[in-house]
Amino acid sequence: MPSRGKYFINENETRRRADSLFETYFCITQQFPLVFLFLLIIAVACISLIIVFFVIELRVPDHLRFFVTLCTALGIFVVIFVLIFIESLFQRCMKIFALFIWLCLLTMGYIFIFTGERISAWDQVPFFLYIIFVLYTMLPLSMRDAIIASLLSSISHVLTLSIYLSTTSKPPTFLAQQLVSNAVIFLCGCLVGFFHKFSMERALEQTYEDTLSCIQIGMQLDVKKKQQESLLLSVLPVYISMEMKLSIIERLRESNYYPHKRDNFHSLYVKRHQNVSILYADIVGFTRLASDCSPKELVVMLNELFGKFDQIAKENECMRIKILGDCYYCVSGLPVSLPKHARNCVKMGLDMCEAIEVVRAVTGVDISMRVGVHSGNVLCGVIGLRKWQYDVWSHDVTLANHMESGGVPGRVHITATTLSYLQKAYEVEEGNGHQRNAYLNELKLKTYLVIDPRTTQQSLKSRHLPMPRHLKGGLKMRASVRMTRYLESWGAAKPFAHLQQRESVSSDISTPSGKTRKEIPMRSLGLHRSLDRNKSQKRRFEEELHEKMITTINGINSHKESIKCGIFAGVTPSFSEKGLEKAYRSVCLPYMRYYVGCATLIFFSIFVVHLLVMPLNVLLGISFGIAAAVLLIILFVSFAGYVKLWMNNSSSSNPFFGISEAVTKKPILRLPLTLIAIVVVLVISVLNLYSIPERPSKTNETNEINLHSLQNNITATGNETYNLTDNLQNKTNSSGCENYYLPYYVCCCILGLIACSVFLRISFEVKALLLIIACVVYNIIFLKDYAFLFEQYKTFLYGSATPSPTKNPKIMASFYLLLFGFTLLFLIKQNAYYCRLDFLWKNKFKREREEIETMENLNRLLLENVLPGHVAKHFIGETKKNEELYHQSYDCVCIMFASVPDFKEFYTECDVNKEGLECLRLLNEIIADFDELLSKPKFSSVEKIKTIGSTYMAAAGLSIGTGQENKQDKEKPCAHIGIMVEFATALMSKLDGINRHSFNNFKLRVGINHGPVIAGVIGAQKPQYDIWGNAVNVASRMDSTGELGKIQVTEETCKVLRELGYSCESRGLISVKGKGDLQTYFLCMDMNKSH
Repeated sequence: MPSRGKYFINENETRRRADSLFETYFCITQQFPLVFLFLLIIAVACISLIIVFFVIELRVPDHLRFFVTLCTALGIFVVIFVLIFIESLFQRCMKIFALFIWLCLLTMGYIFIFTGERISAWDQVPFFLYIIFVLYTMLPLSMRDAIIASLLSSISHVLTLSIYLSTTSKPPTFLAQQLVSNAVIFLCGCLVGFFHKFSMERALEQTYEDTLSCIQIGMQLDVKKKQQESLLLSVLPVYISMEMKLSIIERLRESNYYPHKRDNFHSLYVKRHQNVSILYADIVGFTRLASDCSPKELVVMLNELFGKFDQIAKENECMRIKILGDCYYCVSGLPVSLPKHARNCVKMGLDMCEAIEVVRAVTGVDISMRVGVHSGNVLCGVIGLRKWQYDVWSHDVTLANHMESGGVPGRVHITATTLSYLQKAYEVEEGNGHQRNAYLNELKLKTYLVIDPRTTQQSLKSRHLPMPRHLKGGLKMRASVRMTRYLESWGAAKPFAHLQQRESVSSDISTPSGKTRKEIPMRSLGLHRSLDRNKSQKRRFEEELHEKMITTINGINSHKESIKCGIFAGVTPSFSEKGLEKAYRSVCLPYMRYYVGCATLIFFSIFVVHLLVMPLNVLLGISFGIAAAVLLIILFVSFAGYVKLWMNNSSSSNPFFGISEAVTKKPILRLPLTLIAIVVVLVISVLNLYSIPERPSKTNETNEINLHSLQNNITATGNETYNLTDNLQNKTNSSGCENYYLPYYVCCCILGLIACSVFLRISFEVKALLLIIACVVYNIIFLKDYAFLFEQYKTFLYGSATPSPTKNPKIMASFYLLLFGFTLLFLIKQNAYYCRLDFLWKNKFKREREEIETMENLNRLLLENVLPGHVAKHFIGETKKNEELYHQSYDCVCIMFASVPDFKEFYTECDVNKEGLECLRLLNEIIADFDELLSKPKFSSVEKIKTIGSTYMAAAGLSIGTGQENKQDKEKPCAHIGIMVEFATALMSKLDGINRHSFNNFKLRVGINHGPVIAGVIGAQKPQYDIWGNAVNVASRMDSTGELGKIQVTEETCKVLRELGYSCESRGLISVKGKGDLQTYFLCMDMNKSH
């Protein structure tokens, strides 16, 4: 098979394993059941002949060779029948078994020929035709071996009889015509057998590939499902991710069935949790450090730091919620309530301070950790339609945030509520947070600073920490370089590393997984290790595929598997599901034309035999003329379109193509044509026998009586008496000597039966019914209506002697018709079962392929809900790679922060609004409506970054490819800025619409700035795409210092907007934290663009 090796890695080993797997599949699914059926049939045939032998009262001594041959053959077949059940032996020696069976059959045929009083040209032609047919259809031989064995069988029969009969003193009448007829019959058997074997092997190879593909698709489907879970769990906790996943799938289904259906409200995935502790932590001094970093250094630094914090969070049973720039916050007590949630958060805060203190001591970089902790209740979940990020909301969350901003670097700042949960686990001192934070002062909260019991020992230890080798001479390095090199030694996992490891199994491209150590000087060594890991992963996948295939193969041949597959393997194979049965019967049959062609070949073989050996008369000419016309019309209808297509290479100008295609696709057309073709061949095989008189002539009857009387009364043994009897016999049978053609009628009828089997995928019931009717009718004709002709011919050949059953023309006719009938019946039933099985695999493959495409689309949807589309391709796709963290620098990106400040006043926690849940429902509607704007083509360049409470952050200009950011012309970034302004205006319009429906008066406050930024993905457990840079910080300040209902921009952005035709008015100088006084402008909303 051409494509079996594509599923494995090593080509040589793969081809060997693939061939072995296919041979196992071929052996168990096709060869074993066929050999089993054949041995069963041939054993029953031998037993039947033995029974007939005694029924017609033959004596064993008179027919010793025939009887011994039958008994020996029966014994051999029974032994082989037992041996084939040893699976390993059968798989290893099946060709030897097949050759041995062929030699046994061949030996039986020649013994049957040369056992008896007289040898005829037609002797054992049906038996040798049977040998030829089973070589192709039932014995486990390759096509080459079957061709060689069939040619040897047919040629040896023709040559043996031609040599033997031509050298006898009295050669049979019309010997040459009979021998040519034998050759025609054998040639027809070879060609039909070749067609049958070729068609079934090709179908079996396709079934094998479909089975293998289906299993592989199933395994990939499992991988995709795991990827889905990994993707969801990378951003959401398990308890909420499954709910969202089911909701997404349901929404996708509804969109297929009801494309215009839209719910009034968006789904809300938020739950309330009580008794939790919230930790906010900020790296003091990081902003100054980040301004000196390259893009790679910044992303590596953040990934390593937050990776370390994620590890600390896991150790202390805390769940990281979100990363905001260099701010990290988490909660303990989610999703399962924990009695030690306060201790967990405090311990985590102390561990974070310790980790940063170590970094500071080793690198000499002036950074520290400021941590705030508060305990209370939260609403947690996901809002919006895009860029899902698990978040928490409540007044307690706001308080925890202010605890961090009002804290002290290097210390953990806690409220009195948290202190009560600690139960004196830690010593504390006065925090005086109200002196450093206005919100805390407004609430008049008493705060505390936790005393770390490890402080004294840790400070002593940190003074004596040895500087790593790669940091020696660190004073000569920039602070960011020292930080990056040291943090890389922590070895934090890369974002989506777990996803890539799973995906590398199901993809054809090897992607290294894991982290390459920087200390290794030879990069190729790391590459080889990565390739080795991927080879081992693919080897595991290959072994799992092999095992599942073997399991499937073993199950295919069992009755339980057929029931499991939906095939009722009773009297007639059929699907238990009506819809599946209807689909199977209406499936397209592209090889229908070849079935008709093969039936036409059988018809012309019968015609040639009739011309050579049958009595020629008018009925023969008329009947064959009409039959040929009918078959040629059917053949023309089946082939005409394709012949024209082959000649013109076009189906548009071919009027017959539609007809030929309809025959292959529509059962209502092909079934009648099949019936007509088979019936024509079956009828024409025996029709001309009726041109012979049904009753023997009176003269013949008298002569036959006189012959028997004379033979009974003569007792003399002299030559004269013998000559007298011999002459009288020749004279008596002078009119019956031409009945040599009777066995050829039997052969033609057998060819007619074989014609039923060449329509491989046509309904089993139709073929079986025609086969049974034909066998019954043929036997009635030969055993009743024209029995006298066979008796007459037997008397002519053997006189009063009783020949062996295979030499008796009448018994031979009935025996071989039944032998072929039962063999063909079992064969077409077996073929029908595997055709249905092939249909099932194709159907399953199609369904699972569609399912995996759905999964891939869902995965893409989920991933793009975490990352922008161009970033998602970095992690999933044909060019994915995880050797490096994703980072990208941009010269000009427009950043927007849009907040709803009134929502803080609107948000209340009381019983009426379910402790704030209904307030969040309205926020969810606002954010979801904002997200829907992103699907408009005009805003395709706008990328949502995240939401922070009631603030919506977006950026434009992030989808420019690598290397192009420095080549941007002035018009390109200006276009991004203009689009962002249009987007901000659309957000305001959306909010106005929500106000009208909800009877609120929310106003949007927008800040916009543009400039260079760094984008990247950080965090292994919950990967998060974010952007950093001074332009981002200024845009945030433009929002926080802005006014309701207005869009505030910087002076640089104002200049660009004026060039684009927008009108701006100066606000004057305003004080911006960390930036001093800045000149800012408000966009004139009433004028929009001036033209």
